[in-house]
Amino acid sequence: MAGTDEEAVAATDDALYVLTAVLLTPAKFPSVLGDDYPEACAALGLAPLADGYGLVLGQDDEGARWTVVVDDVSLVAVAIASWDCGMEHDLSPDERTVVAALPGWPLAVAVSAPDVPAPHDPDPGIAGPPLTPPDTSVWGPAQRRLGADEIALQWATWREQIDDSAFATPDSGAAGSGSGGGDDAAGADGAGGADAPATDSDADVEVSGDTPAEDGAGGDGQPKHSGIRTVLAEARAYVESPPPLGRVRSSFASGDARTLRADGPGWSMVARTDDIAFVLLDDEPGEVLPVGRGPELPGLLEALDAMAVRPL
Repeated sequence: MAGTDEEAVAATDDALYVLTAVLLTPAKFPSVLGDDYPEACAALGLAPLADGYGLVLGQDDEGARWTVVVDDVSLVAVAIASWDCGMEHDLSPDERTVVAALPGWPLAVAVSAPDVPAPHDPDPGIAGPPLTPPDTSVWGPAQRRLGADEIALQWATWREQIDDSAFATPDSGAAGSGSGGGDDAAGADGAGGADAPATDSDADVEVSGDTPAEDGAGGDGQPKHSGIRTVLAEARAYVESPPPLGRVRSSFASGDARTLRADGPGWSMVARTDDIAFVLLDDEPGEVLPVGRGPELPGLLEALDAMAVRPL
């Protein structure tokens, strides 16, 4: 894409005031860019290297926004870990590690560099069309994935708003033999946004209770909500036929549990291997649908965790 040529790279050679950084790897990448790692790389015009990239977001000495792509993933990972611990760390990538300099930022950054002009996009004549963060005022795939990010980040907050009795419908014990048996579901309203280091997430999430019986399991043990049935079926298909890299990711959680993240065409699912799952759908703006464990969900989560990509 435009911005990866020598002119764009040279534009950042003099000075880049680093504001934040994120990883672009199979196990961890900005969800706004895609449902999986290859899709996220394609959004930036990058080849999906096995080791991934680091994305360094900053401003040049004229205040222009730049996203510098480097192939030294360890360097960026150490910087992010230090910042997360509240430690100062100077992130200064060697120019030999720079793969591309892309105009703009793919994420909304809430801070700016001191003593330079306010953040603005570079001249399109030099750098080409800039990267821009998603519009959080509308609902679409990026916003759905950002909502799932928020749930994964604030799992305890979301979980405490769900009453387990919401899954205990009169039919919940009538598990059928088909896939999805007993996976009760209760609907809840919410809207999500990303929460990344030094970024403005615009997150505004809340759960408001729907009547549990409306989305509980039916008499055949299947979830009544057709969207949830589709998600569970597609997630099970991932176990039999692995999806593109990064569609299913596993990360640390408290105790012996893992946090699972799975995405697919039009849906995102966040779950803990020892608990329930939350589903978000493109077709239902702002809706967050909890899925109870039942007899089937634990086995599905275990199988997904076994084949998921994990951070090194």
